[in-house]
Amino acid sequence: MPRKIENIRNIGIIAHIDAGKTTVTEHMLHESGATHRAGRVDHGTTTTDDDPEEQTRGITIYSACMTFDWGDTVINLLDTPGHVDFTAEVERCLRVLDGAVVVFSAREGVEAQSETVWRQADRYQTPRIVFINKMDREGADFEAVFEQIQNRLDANPIAIQIPLGCGPAHIDGAFRGVIDLIEMELLVFEGSDRETKCIRSPIPEEELANAELWRDRMLESLYDYSNPLMELALQEEPIPAELVRSVLRDATLHLRIQPLLCGSALHKVGIPPLLDAVTRYLPSPLERPPVEGQDLKGKVVRRKPDSAEPFCGLVFKIIPAKTGDMYWVRVYSGELKANSRAINPGKNKKENISQLWYIHATKKDREGQIERVGAGDIVGVIGPRHSITGDTLCDAKHPLLLESIQFPETVISMAIEPETTAERKKLSETLDMLRRQDPTVKVFEGESGQTLISGMGELHLEVIKNKLLRDFKLKVKFHKPQVSYRETITQAAEVVGECHRLHAGKQLFARLCLKIEPFEGGTKAVAVASTCPAESLEPEFLAAALEELRERGQGGGNIYGFPLSKIKVTVTDAEQQGDASDEMAFRIAASDAFSKALDAGHSVLLEPIMRVNLVTPEEHLGELVNDLQQRRAIIAKTETSGGTAIIEAHAPLDQLFGYSSAMRSLSQGRAGCSMEPLEYAPAPSEVMKKYLV
Repeated sequence: MPRKIENIRNIGIIAHIDAGKTTVTEHMLHESGATHRAGRVDHGTTTTDDDPEEQTRGITIYSACMTFDWGDTVINLLDTPGHVDFTAEVERCLRVLDGAVVVFSAREGVEAQSETVWRQADRYQTPRIVFINKMDREGADFEAVFEQIQNRLDANPIAIQIPLGCGPAHIDGAFRGVIDLIEMELLVFEGSDRETKCIRSPIPEEELANAELWRDRMLESLYDYSNPLMELALQEEPIPAELVRSVLRDATLHLRIQPLLCGSALHKVGIPPLLDAVTRYLPSPLERPPVEGQDLKGKVVRRKPDSAEPFCGLVFKIIPAKTGDMYWVRVYSGELKANSRAINPGKNKKENISQLWYIHATKKDREGQIERVGAGDIVGVIGPRHSITGDTLCDAKHPLLLESIQFPETVISMAIEPETTAERKKLSETLDMLRRQDPTVKVFEGESGQTLISGMGELHLEVIKNKLLRDFKLKVKFHKPQVSYRETITQAAEVVGECHRLHAGKQLFARLCLKIEPFEGGTKAVAVASTCPAESLEPEFLAAALEELRERGQGGGNIYGFPLSKIKVTVTDAEQQGDASDEMAFRIAASDAFSKALDAGHSVLLEPIMRVNLVTPEEHLGELVNDLQQRRAIIAKTETSGGTAIIEAHAPLDQLFGYSSAMRSLSQGRAGCSMEPLEYAPAPSEVMKKYLV
């Protein structure tokens, strides 16, 4: 039987690296009874980080899904990576989730990737709750992190818990539990690795005044969202806990607030209340807006999260396997049944739905196989062959194309060469499998037969390299990573492309007028359009010309040979002459016009600019800023607080190879940094000269 949609919670755990996401996930699974013992990241025994690379590095690289029960609620939980090189995993998960738990370290607070994932959640309009983790760490500061979330993220957190003490057990005022501001009780967690009990007791007398202060602050923040709450407060009447929770839920679902809790996942403190908060304050699929897509005529169609509606779902991840790829699908409407067929409207292909599975991390479990799944759920599907990440699957009688998932452009490449011809074929098959798993991996042929792999950063490429060598036992050579440049134009131009050619004894003729211009909008590197009058050109000739322009747009530029970007080409007019004009002639004319347009538009090389976020003791600020400026960086922002400096700099990627080692050396190992792609910007003349074709 499909699960009841009102009892489903599709949530993600998102955060900066090392904030404790995976540990939070492990203890959620343990508390719910889904696992017998919680794994440890530092021991490589966690349920969700089961890839050897994740276990070796102690970080999450691939998003993992677990399904478990908490009371009457079914939780589909996605644990996502925190490292910026794998931010695409967060992107695709947030695309299909209904809510999120954002984890912050009580010591480090809001960090660079915290801001990135918060912006991603904003973009997808994802309701979220906040968990301040690691309250038992030395240097933990609940109030400081609370204020950072308000100020740096422009958020509206409302504390529904506060910690009793901060820091490790060996210091005065150590973290001992959490105070529930709704019930006004102290929660202490005791037990063993296998079982933890939450013991409720009155708040200690010495902590009561502070707890009442925070409770008043919580209630005052909620008055704007509830007249009954405000009336009870004005009448000085007791405020029922259920009313407070109802107002918190409504305001959270409308993206006005973020309920905030705290604890220490490693020591199992605060996990049961966090699970309660997931069920109470994050939405079921019924409480999210209907999904929107386009029918075959381009008309916008909305589908409610109702099993009575026609089936519609989105593929958001693929786990390749020799026995059959596992497709992770979010079902938005209708029911999906095993041993049925669906259609991929984007590719106009029919897909077999052979098996359905509830997902448990990256593994299949025979007990997880099901016969059908209803609206609002997440399921693993075996059977499709043509679909990729971001594709829609739907009922063939009611086709609907959902918006796909957009991923950031790759910024760095490395060359790879197989040692033998047999190894080349094996490499090609392996890279196809990797691309199905990770849509941010780009593969293309370089000069002299080299295969180029493009990714999101040095760590991303290193993980790919290790996977090829360790998991697939490939005999290949790798070359030093290179920056992925782009080529664009600086000015608009209008040109005429022509075809005057004798082919197979036939004189061909075609003339095509083309306008080229810089273009910031859209999702394609080169946007192709037409304003050509219908009477000037046969539809099939225009279609051939547009197809040629799209193909040329996917290639390299005339001057530097790098992929094109931020360009729009528009066919404005055309001329044909009877039998002398055909599709081939207009393909030739389109190619000629495209080359002329790139020359007339004044090509320029674009280099990837990275946002570098640095946290360092103040005494090393000067040396680090000086080093960044020597790397052609622009210092965008500097903040200092409590002896710590936070720097945001924008620097070209080609100046940042090996930067982590240099930064640690300059700061005596005390500084930390993260990088993320910011934009592509014109490269200076000395860089452009190196790459002239």
